[in-house]
Amino acid sequence: MSKQINAIKGMNDILPPESARWEWLEEVVRRVMAAHAYRNIRTPIMEHTQLFTRGLGEVTDVVEKEMYSFQDRADQHGHAEHLSLRPESTAGVVRAVAEHNLLYDGGKRLFYMGPMFRRERPQRGRYRQFHQVGAEALGFGGPEVDAELILLAVALWRELGIQNWRLELNSLGQPDERREHRAALIAYFEAHADQLDEDARRRLHSNPLRILDTKNPAMQALVEGAPKLIDHLGEQSRAHFAAVQAILAANGVEWRINPRLVRGLDYYNLTVFEFITESLGAQGTICGGGRYDYLIEQIGGKPAPAVGWALGVERVLELLKEEGVHTLDPVPDAYAVIPDAAALPQVMRCLHQLRALGVAVQMHAASGQGGEGMGSMKSQFKKADASGARFALIFGADELAEGQVTVKALRDGAGAQTRQSLAEPALWSDILKSTD
Repeated sequence: MSKQINAIKGMNDILPPESARWEWLEEVVRRVMAAHAYRNIRTPIMEHTQLFTRGLGEVTDVVEKEMYSFQDRADQHGHAEHLSLRPESTAGVVRAVAEHNLLYDGGKRLFYMGPMFRRERPQRGRYRQFHQVGAEALGFGGPEVDAELILLAVALWRELGIQNWRLELNSLGQPDERREHRAALIAYFEAHADQLDEDARRRLHSNPLRILDTKNPAMQALVEGAPKLIDHLGEQSRAHFAAVQAILAANGVEWRINPRLVRGLDYYNLTVFEFITESLGAQGTICGGGRYDYLIEQIGGKPAPAVGWALGVERVLELLKEEGVHTLDPVPDAYAVIPDAAALPQVMRCLHQLRALGVAVQMHAASGQGGEGMGSMKSQFKKADASGARFALIFGADELAEGQVTVKALRDGAGAQTRQSLAEPALWSDILKSTD
């Protein structure tokens, strides 16, 4: 007997009924995005490695340690492309916008849903194949769109029923302000070099902002005393940040300014934000974003402002469980009970008509080979009840002889039943769809 092949660790199957929770979340996302006039974009899960090394930076953990990258088979000229599974989707969206000149007639509001890939140790809410939902607004430079995206996420939490979250904000200013802060950071950490851990020493001159994001408890006091970027902001950056906060305040959204909220990549500027929960342990960030006005130019497109966010689907679903948010599993309207396999041609014609009329029907099917043995009425009714259907459609010999079907209630008014015409399901199909 052949050895069973299992899924790769950290790349998980999503099975019913769990998949119904995913579908429910995705439907809520589509509804909220449509209400804000964000349109769906779908980019490939594989891109040229250069897109991520140029966009994410060669010294980031994602590029250094976590990307699934490989050299493709060489073509007839011996040329082999370097490819990577996408570790995030913003770079791919920006590449698509630049490649297809989507901003030729003005800004675009876009959203995506899909799998991402990072080679890291799987843990709760963090997997090698994980899924993100993201919203990106490209071609808009004003603070109102920063605020719009934050309010979009707030609307999503409300629609999902998530209550345990807090919003943290910061401003990264503009490149010249960041350079000034960067120099101050390097000088500060050089003066305390004996307190730096290995990661901090490695990042000191290449990416000092990332030191501020350290999780090492021994460095927290040192980080708290480091120069703050917000103290280096100019008048325009401060005005932009104040405008974002004014819009949030007008909409009743609370936040706190976190001067240690940073992004280690040069293309980020001005507003950055994170939504954080206390319900998921160490993996507290459920959504993060910010303005990245310099990324499009960095990957070869025409300069254009942009801002966006991404959330982790697995983490949000875990949070829904923690908060006890109930999502309805899809159940059929009716279950077809079929005592005799000889009746299947006539029965299936009726079921086909019902489905065309918008009725969800689960048909009982034989468990053995060759379609023999439909099972006893008792066993079929057990399966009908287990399906969650509100009605059973009974295609017994007596009913079929009279050109009828018995409609029996399984939930509300359980046991009540009526006879209906087998030839004219359109006349009674609405009975089955009356869910409330």
